[in-house]
Amino acid sequence: MSTRRPGLFEPRAIGQMAPATKILLYTILIVWAAFVLFPIYWLLITSVKTPAAVNQGPFFLPFIDFEPSLHAWKELFVIDYEDTLRAYMNSIIISLSATALSVLVGSMAAYALSRVDYAPNLITILYFVALLAGVGVAVGIYDVDWMLATAVAVALFFLLARAVGRIYEVRLGNGDILFWIISQRILAPIVVVVPIYMMFQSVRLLDTHLAIILTYAVVNLPIVVWLMYDFFNSIPRDLEESAQIDGATMIGTFREIILPLSRAGLAATTLLVMILSWNEYLLALFLSTTKAQTMPILVAAMNAGERGVLWWTMSVTIVVMIIPVVVLAVILQKYITKGLLVGAVKG
Repeated sequence: MSTRRPGLFEPRAIGQMAPATKILLYTILIVWAAFVLFPIYWLLITSVKTPAAVNQGPFFLPFIDFEPSLHAWKELFVIDYEDTLRAYMNSIIISLSATALSVLVGSMAAYALSRVDYAPNLITILYFVALLAGVGVAVGIYDVDWMLATAVAVALFFLLARAVGRIYEVRLGNGDILFWIISQRILAPIVVVVPIYMMFQSVRLLDTHLAIILTYAVVNLPIVVWLMYDFFNSIPRDLEESAQIDGATMIGTFREIILPLSRAGLAATTLLVMILSWNEYLLALFLSTTKAQTMPILVAAMNAGERGVLWWTMSVTIVVMIIPVVVLAVILQKYITKGLLVGAVKG
């Protein structure tokens, strides 16, 4: 009895790909990987080129097309090492702190919106906004102390909020709250950067880590809320109800059950917010000068001279800037790959 060997287009076993399919698939993957990794390779070789090699033509192979030089690395880490180190540490501290704060507050807000039905009064909300506007006018125009103006506004809100709410009974829902939250992200940062600058100037927090951390956290908060809201909604509520029957509190349920089941969502959200905070330029430009200057500001300052764009120096700074993001992605990758499927339950 003769056995026929499988052909090039036939799989050798059930669940395996045919040799021709495998060759085609791996060829596509290799080509795509080369296409994706080529910009990083270009950055690396440009960072070790001399200005003449950069300007003369597209050279790709070190020691063959051009002679490598570390002059750009020396300029960044020897000549300007103090500014580089300060900006690098500022970016790490600000980005990590803003990411942690944004994910912490945003995940709790998303969990509350996914499990609790809110019905705030529209008139009460408008009254609160009017009091905030009054505080801004009192501080910005009439030079009233911001602590005194805030205290008066809080007192007026608690004294008159219930009476104002009886004027018109219109209730909002969780969907309205979510839409309002994401609308804050739709708003262009250039629209609010001047008021933010004036606010921190009035409280003397310009060029401080705290000002930039709070700003980054607030700007990225809508993204965290919307992403984590979908992840929390995908988790069955039976697990929480069982825990509550056993005496667990809502905070305990959130910490012990919901967060472990949402590792994949938390990892993806954390990585996204970290990237947005690490690369942010406009807000840092207005809120920092020297002490809290971040890497994007330093890169722009180093390449804004009379000689134009210094591609070799910019390549070095970009290579250095992508290292923390790559490290964070590698750390969080195991949580993403080991995360539960949406809606899955461990038994």
